[in-house]
Amino acid sequence: MRLKDKVAIVTGAGQTPGDTIGNGRATAILFAREGAKVMLVDRRAESARETEAMIAAEGGTATVFEADVTQEENCRAMAAACMDAFARIDILHNNVGIGGGDAGATHLDLDVWKRIMDVNLTAMFLTCRHVLPQMREQRSGAIINISSLASIASTGMLAYKVSKAGVNALTHQIAMGNAKYGIRCNAILPGLMNTPMAIEGFADATGASKEDVVRVRDAMVPLRGQQGTAWDVAHAALFLASDEAQFITGVLLPVDGGQSIKVG
Repeated sequence: MRLKDKVAIVTGAGQTPGDTIGNGRATAILFAREGAKVMLVDRRAESARETEAMIAAEGGTATVFEADVTQEENCRAMAAACMDAFARIDILHNNVGIGGGDAGATHLDLDVWKRIMDVNLTAMFLTCRHVLPQMREQRSGAIINISSLASIASTGMLAYKVSKAGVNALTHQIAMGNAKYGIRCNAILPGLMNTPMAIEGFADATGASKEDVVRVRDAMVPLRGQQGTAWDVAHAALFLASDEAQFITGVLLPVDGGQSIKVG
């Protein structure tokens, strides 16, 4: 019960269909297991309701809010709905992110660039913008942003990398600008994860088999030669959301099986 009596908003609490579990769903379930009341935010309400049913089956408390977090009015309504339902906001977990259609500088379509920036970076600014006033009033709160190891490592995905590097900078600015209110803001940088968005998404985009995608990605990870799972991200988020991390803010935490320390 590390989050007992706390209220959490998890954006991207549904997931891409696939064989495994996604980061947002795993985090929402773990937060609920640890005692939090969770608002499940997703633009696909039916997927968020699947997460809600999983939480309810374990005796947890959750509610679904359908929203496109790239739209400011949706983010304003999200914060208001959480206050109406639970009367406080203790945790904001920003999990929404995309990378489809990305490419290098000479092949990347401008519309794809703008879409990735809107979803991966602007949306996190907007959710923070509308949750922070309540956290400031409470003089407490924890924000966790899901960035990516790609933000600090080499990748062929230009817009994704730049958007996630922006998430890192946003995390630092939110942390410093709100420390005096007792609000913490940290980011998680997942490495290669065995999640539906990563495996099914890459297999669909390239025509490779899921088995080949898993095998190639596993071989790139130093720790046990195996990708992480959404539960690895979720447990890191749980720590950062909990009072155990009460003196931790502005941190960019790799969850990557050691991939970020490889040189050459």
